[in-house]
Amino acid sequence: MSNLILLLSLATIAATGSAESPFVFGPEEVIPKSIKPGEKWKEGEVSLPSWPQDADLIEIRLDRPDERFTYFLDRASLTTGRDGVVRYTIVAETLGGTQNITFEGIRCSANGAYRIYAFGQGGRFQRASGGDEWQPIGTSTADAARRELWRHYLCIPRLLKARPKRDQLRMLRSGRIPENDNSGFLTN
Repeated sequence: MSNLILLLSLATIAATGSAESPFVFGPEEVIPKSIKPGEKWKEGEVSLPSWPQDADLIEIRLDRPDERFTYFLDRASLTTGRDGVVRYTIVAETLGGTQNITFEGIRCSANGAYRIYAFGQGGRFQRASGGDEWQPIGTSTADAARRELWRHYLCIPRLLKARPKRDQLRMLRSGRIPENDNSGFLTN
């Protein structure tokens, strides 16, 4: 009889040992159940703009006296898509009059991101090949115009959204940034 009790006791211990432990061995999920993951951002369709006309070009005033280029934004191509991307044609002109023309987009994210859609040559745009990835807007001289556009003219960095088009154009023409839009904590 004692062997039978010992056997039943061992079976009971083995059965409870294989069940889930009442102890938590890993961290519990911190996210409340009421929070649902958002939809993944998806870029909208992009169509190429018409060729920029000189009358539609607005000079972008950079705070850099050593700049080798003068930058212009084509106001006729300036749009903000439903996806939140601000798209525009930019003309970079050297002191000798040579122009580089690109059709680009800027995302009004925390540090800004850009993408080149097309290059301009001979009065028409040619789609960029292989440039499907969004690039961070850097602090180098090559990204100076994009950084200025993102921070001071096209986006409201604190709110992570594009300015209304009328404000974008007004500030590009006047070169002024409203004090209350760019005050407060920024990520960099």
